[in-house]
Amino acid sequence: MTTIVEEVAEKILKASDSKTPIPFIRHHYQLTEDTAYSVQDELIRKKREKIQGYKISMTSKATQAIANTNEPAYGTLLSSNLVNSGESISLSELFSPLVEPELIFILTNDLSSDATAEDILNNSTIAAGIEIPDSRYIDWFPHFSLADLLCDDTATGLVVISEAILSPLTFDQLANIKMELFHNGEKISEGYSSAVLGNPATSVEWLVKKLSNHQKSLKKGMVISSGTFISPIRAEEGTYEVKYAGIGNAKVTFTK
Repeated sequence: MTTIVEEVAEKILKASDSKTPIPFIRHHYQLTEDTAYSVQDELIRKKREKIQGYKISMTSKATQAIANTNEPAYGTLLSSNLVNSGESISLSELFSPLVEPELIFILTNDLSSDATAEDILNNSTIAAGIEIPDSRYIDWFPHFSLADLLCDDTATGLVVISEAILSPLTFDQLANIKMELFHNGEKISEGYSSAVLGNPATSVEWLVKKLSNHQKSLKKGMVISSGTFISPIRAEEGTYEVKYAGIGNAKVTFTK
C-alpha cells in the first residue's frame, strides 16, 4: 500500500517533471514537520541523483513568521541544482523563481555532529553565490506553510556558485560582510551577512545539529547555501550580479 509520504512525494515529483505547478499540499494533507521532512527524503530518493549538499531557508524572523516557525529549515541539493557563476538560465524552464544572495560553504573535511561555527570556518572554503528558489506550487511565495515548504525540498531550484576561496575571515568578520546586488548593471539592493542568523557560520552550525537529529551529517566536498542576506526578489529577464566584500562576485543571466 502506498504511504502518505510516498503519495505526496510522487505528486511533487510529477509536478516537477511536467512543469505543472500544483495546489499546496496542506489543502489535502495534515503533515507534521517530521513527516514533511520524510516526504523530502522520499522525493530526493525518487530523483536518484547524488546528494551534493544542503540549502538553509528561513534564516530571518520575517520568513519564519510566514511559516509559523521559530527556526530555519533545510533542503537537499542535488547535482542538477548546482550552476556555475556566469551561466544563463531560461525562465521557461522554471516555475516562479526568486533571487537570493547567499554565501556558499564548501566543506574541506567531514564535520562532526557537534561542530561549532569556528570548526565550520576552519573546514570550509567560501564562495559568492546566488540561490534561485523555485517551488512546484501555484502562487507559492509568500503563501506557503512549513509543511508545504519542507515537502517541496524547501523550494530548491538552483544555486549559482562562483570560485571558492580559503576564508581569511574570522568569525566576527564573517558577520559583517557587505553585499551589493545589481540587475543589468543597476544596483537594486544591499545587505549584510549579519542578516543570516547573525552570522552565516551560525546558520551552518544550526544545519549540523538539525541534520544530526535526522541521522545525517555533512561530508567533505558538500556544498551549503547558508541563507539570504535580503528578502527574496522575483527573478526577471536580465543579468543579476552580486558582490560580496572580501569574498568575490557571482553572476547569472535569465533569458526567456
